Amino acid sequence: MNNKEIPYKIYLEEKEMPASWYNVRADMKNKPAPLLNPATFQPMTAGDLEAVFCAELVRQELDDSTPYIDIPREILDFYKMYRPSPLVRAYCLEKKLDTPAKIYYKFEGNNTSGSHKLNSAIAQAYYAKQQGLKGVTTETGAGQWGTALSMACSYFDLDCRVFMVKVSYEQKPFRREVMRTYGASVTPSPSDTTRVGRQILAEHPGTSGSLGCAISEAVEAATAAEGYRYVLGSVLNQVMLHQSVIGLETKAALDKYGIVPDMIIGCAGGGSNLGGLISPFMGEKLRGERDYRIIAVEPASCPSFTRGRFAYDYCDTGRVCPLSKMYTLGSGFIPSANHAGGLRYHGMSSTLSQLYDDGLMEARSVEQTAVFAAAEQFARVEGILPAPESAHAIRAAIDEAMKCKETGEEKTIVFGLTGTGYFDMVAYEKYNNGEMSDYIPTDAELEAGFAGLPKIKA
Repeated sequence: MNNKEIPYKIYLEEKEMPASWYNVRADMKNKPAPLLNPATFQPMTAGDLEAVFCAELVRQELDDSTPYIDIPREILDFYKMYRPSPLVRAYCLEKKLDTPAKIYYKFEGNNTSGSHKLNSAIAQAYYAKQQGLKGVTTETGAGQWGTALSMACSYFDLDCRVFMVKVSYEQKPFRREVMRTYGASVTPSPSDTTRVGRQILAEHPGTSGSLGCAISEAVEAATAAEGYRYVLGSVLNQVMLHQSVIGLETKAALDKYGIVPDMIIGCAGGGSNLGGLISPFMGEKLRGERDYRIIAVEPASCPSFTRGRFAYDYCDTGRVCPLSKMYTLGSGFIPSANHAGGLRYHGMSSTLSQLYDDGLMEARSVEQTAVFAAAEQFARVEGILPAPESAHAIRAAIDEAMKCKETGEEKTIVFGLTGTGYFDMVAYEKYNNGEMSDYIPTDAELEAGFAGLPKIKA
């Protein structure tokens, strides 16, 4: 490390904000497997995908060879409202833990949507507007993505139709109202407004829903309405691309002060935050320039990395979306109604899944009571109330810092603080009242999900 004095918060200048997104797939020796047509099980063509997604986003989705893609000026101008976001040294947490570890977090909650999701929402809304569309449809779990997309669509005067996982719709009414304030329509999923929603309700009466259910409804709604396309806030390659601004800024800030992290930690649901945070570091690792320990942290109630299977599976419960080769619990798996709604997805990004299968990163699962204990510990000393999703990374960062205390090693830890938890107070109330429980699916429950995996030849 050089002798520069390291400030509490490292802000980059506007001129240092990335002007291009980084496509980690360009440096991957083993590329993610292609998406498959759900009717034929053959690789999806651009024409197939353009019936559902915006044309430019399809090009980004299929591009696994271009390392850097320029960010359009209109998107950069929007980013300037809240980017570059700060990289913060957690001095108070280090002192509280009495650890020799140095802990940094990249804070993505400094915008009205309260999370990193706006980075991709504004890009996808921009391309929809450029294509001359009337509007877009989407799903949302905890509500961060739906909030971000409603903001982006309002900015470009697009209609926004959101299917919100029912348990989050009921637990987080204020998230719902922020979306409506920005002009979006919000429907609890599964609903009786779509064919696939009615089918899911018939098969799973009283279900609390899942991201897989909501995706099915959003895709059906988009394909049934002229001038609409479907957009997604995680999982897809295009989203990993847009979110790379997180990692690019993080690396630029660390490089500015000669800081080299030993490990990078992120929460993992579908992969948007984790993929964005680790992308430039993973690029160095893939090119043999430097090594890092990269850790994905997921909920024990929805353990796609740690207990899932690497196989082709449907991306949605209704089986109308393309199939992706990913770590999955099966498209029919309905996670328990835990409070980290943004991580309640049965599968994982195909890009991250391939990197994990190649041994380039590791994963662990944590129970939600331990997650909320870490969230409150962090909030009391660092002054930010974290989103439940973010708190998964906090849990792992604290655990790693305590290992450093035991061994005396002075390691540098960087984790992603994806957003704030001010709309998650029902969850915090449950934890503080001692009413929160931990649920871990049994092997039998997971096997039921695996039994529904499509039979596809290698």
